[in-house]
Amino acid sequence: MAPAIHPTAIIEDGAKLAKGVTIGAYAFIGADVTLGEGCTIHHHATVEGLTELGPNCEVFPYALIGGRTQDLKARPGKPGLRIGARNVFREYVSVHSGTQEGEWTILGDDNVLLAYSHIAHDCVIGNHVVISSHSAVAGHVHVGDHVNIAWNAGIHQFCRIGDYAMLAACSKCVQDVPPYMIADGNPAETKMVNTVGITRAGFSPDEITAAKNMYKLFYRDGLNTSQAIEKAKAEGKNRIVDSFIAFAQATKRGLA
Repeated sequence: MAPAIHPTAIIEDGAKLAKGVTIGAYAFIGADVTLGEGCTIHHHATVEGLTELGPNCEVFPYALIGGRTQDLKARPGKPGLRIGARNVFREYVSVHSGTQEGEWTILGDDNVLLAYSHIAHDCVIGNHVVISSHSAVAGHVHVGDHVNIAWNAGIHQFCRIGDYAMLAACSKCVQDVPPYMIADGNPAETKMVNTVGITRAGFSPDEITAAKNMYKLFYRDGLNTSQAIEKAKAEGKNRIVDSFIAFAQATKRGLA
């Protein structure tokens, strides 16, 4: 099926449109954009820069996808934005490209960005992530899979959010949030295990207990991170413990 393009939309020469693409009134598609099969770009939305959208993405009115980085280190060139399949970008969302030539901002599959949220340059966002309205993800942030970032949260540059974690509304995140945990506050602190989230995701009772043990070990037993890592290694092998230890070992900003 050929792309369905409204006559008022602007499609620059060089843009690549797969079959089944729909582009609404007054939308703008830049010359270096690639739109995957079945993408929908609603009226007044913009996709520009060196941007690749995977199949069945949807961009709502007034969103800006692939805009130039706000990083003051940027120089002329074509840094990029690479987006997977079935992502939804609601009204006024902005997602920026990488900073320098050869650098990319990357989003995986099945993510939903609610109105007015922002992803900055050089971020790596996983799969099945929900970023709520008015939240902002600063440059070089890494967000894992199945993460929930609630309304009006702010994430400092170079922070990491682990798989199945949740950052509560209005939080100011300045350190890494471990997987399976909920962080809240200003600055954000890890408050509890994301029990509801990981139960819904199908983790076993034993795995949920392991997550609770990790929380106790790292946040309630009075150990520093290095001591908690060593003690965690004796907890027994499972995916909760292994991923928590790996995340803690890799932290550079410290654990929230």
